[in-house]
Amino acid sequence: MRIFVGFILSILFSLVPASAQGLASGWSGEGSFSAGVSTGNTETTDLGLSLDIKKSAGLWTHSASAKADFGETDGTETKNRVFLSGRSDYQVAEKTFVFGVASYEKDEFSGFESRYFLGGGAGRILLEGEQANWKISVAPGIKVDEVRATYASGALVTPAETEESFSVLGNSEFSYQFNDNVSFSNNTGVIYAEESTQFTNTTAITAALTDTLSARFSFDVRHDTNPPLGFESTDTSTRISIVYKFGA
Repeated sequence: MRIFVGFILSILFSLVPASAQGLASGWSGEGSFSAGVSTGNTETTDLGLSLDIKKSAGLWTHSASAKADFGETDGTETKNRVFLSGRSDYQVAEKTFVFGVASYEKDEFSGFESRYFLGGGAGRILLEGEQANWKISVAPGIKVDEVRATYASGALVTPAETEESFSVLGNSEFSYQFNDNVSFSNNTGVIYAEESTQFTNTTAITAALTDTLSARFSFDVRHDTNPPLGFESTDTSTRISIVYKFGA
């Protein structure tokens, strides 16, 4: 487990400092601040921060993401989620690539203490143009779920456990540019495993305010086919964000 976590952190920490050295190094991306309403395991209003960076070097493209969401209801914390991921793509043909990916998620208000994924696979660019862009990817890998203990009336119902399983990650990333100022995106992810399968979907409309600032309205759905006892299977989040873009 420590080796796995160390691998994820080494990817992220090798990418993030590089972007901080200056945009001349070739890094670009966006940071955002958001406010939203969540339903599912918690009913709360929350705030979010995110950073997405990317760098292309020849046939390689390296990227990393960091996201954090926090919320309170009547002065009591009701949301605390952190997600980190790192990925490297290598182009093997005009529209075909292979990649390696690692991710880590910690959510204080879900049935899982933390979740990890490490894998590698291949992808294909289906559409690439000035308006429509769409790429899909598939990667087998290892998923580790650290399941929370559950209690009822103060008594232990199910103990905490760690589930390790072979899994398959599938991603679809679609975007459409309506005009110079307005764009639409829909990103879907699936991590299939025998114990439980995770589905995520984010739909967003982004409108440019200036050359670097944009406003974004998004709707997120996260679904788990087999959540621990006492937890909801589906969480949703509706958000309004201010987005700052930097780099090329």
